[in-house]
Amino acid sequence: MANPLAAEQEENEYGLEADVTALAAALADASRIKMLCALMDGRAWTATELAAAAEISASTASVHLQKLVKGRLLACVSQGQYRYFRLAGPDVARLLEGMMNLSQQIATPLRTRTPAPLRAARTCYDHLAGEVAVRIWQAMVDKGWLLADGSALTAAGEAAFYQWGIRLDTFGRRQACCACLDWSERRYHLGGAAGAALLLHAEQQGWIARTPGYREVVITPAGRLAFRRLFAISV
Repeated sequence: MANPLAAEQEENEYGLEADVTALAAALADASRIKMLCALMDGRAWTATELAAAAEISASTASVHLQKLVKGRLLACVSQGQYRYFRLAGPDVARLLEGMMNLSQQIATPLRTRTPAPLRAARTCYDHLAGEVAVRIWQAMVDKGWLLADGSALTAAGEAAFYQWGIRLDTFGRRQACCACLDWSERRYHLGGAAGAALLLHAEQQGWIARTPGYREVVITPAGRLAFRRLFAISV
């Protein structure tokens, strides 16, 4: 007599394998990867913009976008007569960042393969990444504002954010902090609600300027002064 528990377990394992295979298939195309990487700037893009980013025709882009939406990697938002695409959520951003990190570990040498502006400062979905972000992380740990594992702000860290006018309660039940491994630096930068709030505040204060159509961000003169004052780092 067949064991029903064993049969159920085998079915679940097969289902998991099928799901992982489907996810891998959705990612297994250079044009789709280009689109996903473009969306790592945290904004929503039109199909036309994503086609240009991937250097493919609009009709080909449409097919790729359908596969990414079906694979739950992208979400489609309609606003008026326009349709916008964005990453389905932070989990997708973390998956992409992890893949970038792994690809850089395999490739050598590291520094010559990563463009300098992208390495210096960029967005990682909704928080800051790159050399600057890694140095901010270390400064926060050294000052006792952030636990060493990045799991939470300390009381002093929360007080510092409050003093700067950075609010964390606008991000609902999202994890307050997390350690996000930076694929170009191989060290951690600040993710979670705290990382998103810090990037939003930096943008609102004019500390950073986005590069239209790219993930790179530029640290402005005001930002250099602010980062030196708050974190004692030179940019």
